[in-house]
Amino acid sequence: MAKTSARDRMSNEINAGSMADIAFLLLIFFLVTTTIAEDKGITVKLPPWSEEEPDITRLKTRNVFSVLVNAQDQLLVRGQIMDVDRLREEAKLFIANPYNRPDMAEKPTKAIISLKNDRGTSYKAYLEVYNELKAAYSELWDELSQRKYGIPYSEDMPFAYKQTIRNEIPFVLSEAEPTAFGEE
Repeated sequence: MAKTSARDRMSNEINAGSMADIAFLLLIFFLVTTTIAEDKGITVKLPPWSEEEPDITRLKTRNVFSVLVNAQDQLLVRGQIMDVDRLREEAKLFIANPYNRPDMAEKPTKAIISLKNDRGTSYKAYLEVYNELKAAYSELWDELSQRKYGIPYSEDMPFAYKQTIRNEIPFVLSEAEPTAFGEE
């Protein structure tokens, strides 16, 4: 009979005792090094929380540019139906009031954009309206910056310039609580 060697008697098994440790370490490594993408959304500065009742002040209706978006994504601007494509120009005209019309804002510092939507309003329609209103302010800031400083309004311009422009044309957008379907 053939003699069995020590090599033949060794089992052909792989030691898997440390495999769980290695898998656990890899899991921890990937959890620590992976970044999770976050949706940015719309950056809006909210007023500070207060327990006091808000001071109710009556605004002149000429200084309020009311925009309502209903459940069918239709716009009602200052009581008249309007297309989203015209909203930016109408908002700019209202804020700047270059012809001193009595039905427009007295001056840009007193202009208030009031945005109200229905609970059935689609997010797409809300964003379109919000973007148009924001773009109206951006264009007004750019025009003022070109007149005053000869440069376009941008994030790269000096802080003092931006502050001066924002003081002359402040971004005032008031968002009201959404109403139930079909209410105003």
